[in-house]
Amino acid sequence: MALFGTDGVRGLANGPLTADLALSLAQATAVVLGQGRIAEARKAAGKRLTAVVARDPRVSGEFLTAAVAAGLASSGVDVMDAGVIPTPAAAFLISDIDADFGVMISASHNPAPDNGIKIFARGGVKLPDVVEERIEAALAWPKLQPTGAEVGRIRRFSDAEDRYAIHLLASLPHRLDGLHVVLDCAHGAASGVSPQTFSDAGAKVTVIGADPDGININDGVGSTHLDKLAAEVVRTGADVGIAHDGDADRCLAVDANGAVVDGDQIMAILAVAMKERGALRSDTLVATVMSNLGLHRAMAAQGIAIETTSVGDRYVLERMNEGRFSLGGEQSGHVIMSEFATTGDGVLTGLHLVAEMARTGKTLAELASVMTVFPQVLVNVRGVERSRAGDPDVVAAVEVASAALGDTGRVLLRPSGTEQMVRVMVEAESSETAERIAGELADVVRG
Repeated sequence: MALFGTDGVRGLANGPLTADLALSLAQATAVVLGQGRIAEARKAAGKRLTAVVARDPRVSGEFLTAAVAAGLASSGVDVMDAGVIPTPAAAFLISDIDADFGVMISASHNPAPDNGIKIFARGGVKLPDVVEERIEAALAWPKLQPTGAEVGRIRRFSDAEDRYAIHLLASLPHRLDGLHVVLDCAHGAASGVSPQTFSDAGAKVTVIGADPDGININDGVGSTHLDKLAAEVVRTGADVGIAHDGDADRCLAVDANGAVVDGDQIMAILAVAMKERGALRSDTLVATVMSNLGLHRAMAAQGIAIETTSVGDRYVLERMNEGRFSLGGEQSGHVIMSEFATTGDGVLTGLHLVAEMARTGKTLAELASVMTVFPQVLVNVRGVERSRAGDPDVVAAVEVASAALGDTGRVLLRPSGTEQMVRVMVEAESSETAERIAGELADVVRG
């Protein structure tokens, strides 16, 4: 089984993800990413390679970060320890200081016992599959073992958060003055930088979920638990609520009435705004196959094309890079604005969403009305072979359901990438129709 998943190496800390594995991965990364023209030129000039290392606040991140830093320094790489910052901040800093690569210790929206290791290449970009495969293979290769003055140094990246905040503020097309924002930081990596940056941008800020203790990350708060945010927005009479996940690479929102505004709606709002100011390259948005049919209809009405990818922000980013597009993302709130970021950035997204409210004088509900959300039902059929998604009877049933829906809905079946499970997704003009068809297709998948 491959060590790397769709977003780095992830698992139970001190279960599959041990300090030994973290150290070995760091050593293997130094071997693989220490190659190449630029790296070789630096070494030829007598310079050591440099890596940015950062983490979210979960308690296991402390020993995993220490292990990663030890593995890199023992391989002759200088380490800039940025401490607790969002994943997109780490990616930005790699580019900002021209580091050779970087490592983020985080399990994103997962509960506190889990953790993960994400590796970024030069420029703060995620590694392609082939490079991850080389790093995994390099676990069995000889390690770099410099001695004396050739070993790496570990230094504190003292202005990491300030650099990131300045970058965020410089990206804004409009200040946030006059708007009251409730922020839910998921007791995660954005607990410091997000409230300060929104405040510096002019917003009145109320904060929840910003008291990380190492074990409460994502616990009943953040982008996967929006009830508390919605209640606080309504209670305080705020204009908008913004929710991050544990490493702040995603953003979801709630309007003044507490209604959820998901990633598809956020992308619709930003796409229209960016097109108006000429910042939406090729008038194109990149989204995944899971994005709502309502997004496709709304963008067509606005003269905006949609490029569709497989599920996963890495695939969105790959297509954006291929086509040099400026906006893409997922329904889950991973939104990539390539002019300012190399990965999904929940703080950046939230700032630009609220800036559009300030610029237009419209409520979030008014902005979100550009898109009508089709009812969407997702059924996870567990305990079946993933190959069932391609079974002739299943394929035939999907064709019949799709024909019945016509242009009033759609059907998507896809096998899980990690479990013995097939996901059945149906969109239709009514919830009743979507639930009925999804249930019928799930029965066919079960056989």
